[in-house]
Amino acid sequence: MLANTLEWVNNNQGLIIEYVLNIVSAIAIILIGMLFARLIYKGLHSMLSKRDLDSTIVDFVSYMVKYVVVAFVLIATLSRIGVQTTSFVALIGAAGLAIGLALQGSLSNFASGVLIIVLRPFKAGEYIEAAEVAGSVESVQIFATTLVTFDNKFVVVPNSAILGGNIINYSRKPTRRIDLVIGVSYNANLQQTKAVFEKVLKNNAGVLDTPSTQVAVAELGDSSVNFVVRSWAKSADYWDVRFQLIEEIKDALDAEGIEIPFPQMDVHMDK
Repeated sequence: MLANTLEWVNNNQGLIIEYVLNIVSAIAIILIGMLFARLIYKGLHSMLSKRDLDSTIVDFVSYMVKYVVVAFVLIATLSRIGVQTTSFVALIGAAGLAIGLALQGSLSNFASGVLIIVLRPFKAGEYIEAAEVAGSVESVQIFATTLVTFDNKFVVVPNSAILGGNIINYSRKPTRRIDLVIGVSYNANLQQTKAVFEKVLKNNAGVLDTPSTQVAVAELGDSSVNFVVRSWAKSADYWDVRFQLIEEIKDALDAEGIEIPFPQMDVHMDK
């Protein structure tokens, strides 16, 4: 048995050496290739970051390039050890088709992620409302976008759900308009009431001078005269200014003796 083995080794030394060299070469290719993919990722990530691009774009593009390099390295490794890459690529294509049919939703999310990166309807740090969720964008990943809500909830939203509906970006513009509807009693003097609103707007430091503010009678309601009070604030200060104005308007109306009506019900009892 041993003699037969030694004889076979002697007769096939060239083949064995070639096979060993191919194995060593394949190991070298995969080690060097993985190192190269890692260096490509770090280099590309660093280069894109220096261009002040949005972090979502930097991460998405860097990872995609890295995975493409890894795929080529694996194919080159298999080719070195004698695997027919042509049939292998065809097999991957067939498997990819089957997986694609099974994972249509995931592929839709991937395609939507690419479109989000290209079209850039929002970027990391901006406050948006999409797919019935409102929050600050934390990151755009391959299949989903992560948001953090006002009350610090971490929400993962599929990219296709975001791109399939309306996207409201509250942070993209530097300023936002604050719309308040305030109802006062029919007994109130309209000019005096209007002057109270204008004074509150003028004295609030968060209200911008441009665009100008607007105070007007919006409608004559069932139990109140409704004023529309419009002002502008920086997008980052929107909620703080809005809450301040509501409180300041209530205090100012009370100080002037102007009543804010509330729903009442009169009950008449027949004897």
